[in-house]
Amino acid sequence: MIDSDTVLAHYSDGELMQRVDSALRLTFPSGKQLSWSELAPLDHFHVRGLLATKELAAALHPLGSTRFLDIGSGLGGPARYLAATSECHVVGVDLTEPYVKVAKLLTERAGLTEKVAFLHGNALDLPVEDAAFDMAWMQHVAMNVADRPRLYQEAHRILKPGGKLAIYDVLTGDGRPLTYPLPWSTSPSSSHLLTADATRQAILQAGFRENSWIDTTDASIVWFAEQQAAQSVKPAAPRFNLQIIMGPAFGTMSANLAQHLRDGRLRTVQAVYQA
Repeated sequence: MIDSDTVLAHYSDGELMQRVDSALRLTFPSGKQLSWSELAPLDHFHVRGLLATKELAAALHPLGSTRFLDIGSGLGGPARYLAATSECHVVGVDLTEPYVKVAKLLTERAGLTEKVAFLHGNALDLPVEDAAFDMAWMQHVAMNVADRPRLYQEAHRILKPGGKLAIYDVLTGDGRPLTYPLPWSTSPSSSHLLTADATRQAILQAGFRENSWIDTTDASIVWFAEQQAAQSVKPAAPRFNLQIIMGPAFGTMSANLAQHLRDGRLRTVQAVYQA
């Protein structure tokens, strides 16, 4: 299984709901229904944020009739984006229970509860039936998972024959040691990165066939540079960004990730597979 205690300790400190609730009250009028786009600075917890979510969705083309599983759904931003833009039905599963609770709150505030649901569960033992979904994706999830064969086998299990799986992940690059903390780990003990070749092999061995594989590292480097430039001109409001989720160390985590993308120790990839 996933090293649940280590992962949970990294992502959850017990006060997430209070911080998010406070940020919402400071940023938006009380009781205001929010759009998925207004929440995007907070709830797309991966490199290139909302832009990467849009690109991954475009690679899958979900329809209104699509049953979609978001594995490692976090605060639910990508799930809400899918439901709002394609009108498909989405189920999100996440290991971190406080994330699930916040995801439900934000979905209610966005008026999307009829299209999006969230479950507390482990990606290696998904709490859903076999062949229940047409599509699934994982965005920046696998880095915390040592048992990659089981991860991709579970994704294959829950998809209908011919269903599609999309991944957007961070991979190891040239093999040099990493500087921690990083957004997904404060030490090597809970960071389980694979090379591109090893990742592809694990997914294929789970029964998938590859439709596309796009190295997005250069785009990630550009995005980090743009974020830094924008921050120097107009600093983001600290009350409504990803630091709310990860705390004051998030700046260092992001800086380390950006540096390792530039120096070749890490890479990012977007890929689509078919069951």
